[in-house]
Amino acid sequence: QVLVQESGGGSVQDGGSLRLSCRMSGDAYSGRCMGWFRQTPGSQREGVAAIRTTGGAIHYADSVKGRFTISQDSARNTMLLEMNNLKVEDTAKYLCAARRGSCYLHSPEAYTDWGQGTQVTVSS
Repeated sequence: QVLVQESGGGSVQDGGSLRLSCRMSGDAYSGRCMGWFRQTPGSQREGVAAIRTTGGAIHYADSVKGRFTISQDSARNTMLLEMNNLKVEDTAKYLCAARRGSCYLHSPEAYTDWGQGTQVTVSS
C-alpha cells in the first residue's frame, strides 16, 4: 500500500517562505509522478507543481512560477516544495499526491494516492 505523508507548512507573513516535504513509502518511487495540490474550503483542488520521479520533468501552475521550486531526493523517496515570496492567496491546505506514469498537473482525479495535507497560512 502506497503511503504519502506531508510535513512542513505553518504560518508566515506576506513575502515569507516555507518548505514542504512529502515522503512516499510502500512501493517503488521510480516511474511515478509526485504532485502538490492545494485546496481551500468550498473550492476544488488546484495543481501547484509536479515532478516525474524518473527523468525529473517539472510542471508548475502559472500562479506559482518563479516563486515555488519543486525538487526531489530520490534516495529518500521524498519530494520537496520550496515556497518563496508567499502571498495571502497562497493560503490553503497543501496536499501531496502520487500516481504511476506521467504528470497531469490540472487533473487531481488522475492521482491515486494522497496525503492528509498540511496547512499553509499567509497573513498580510
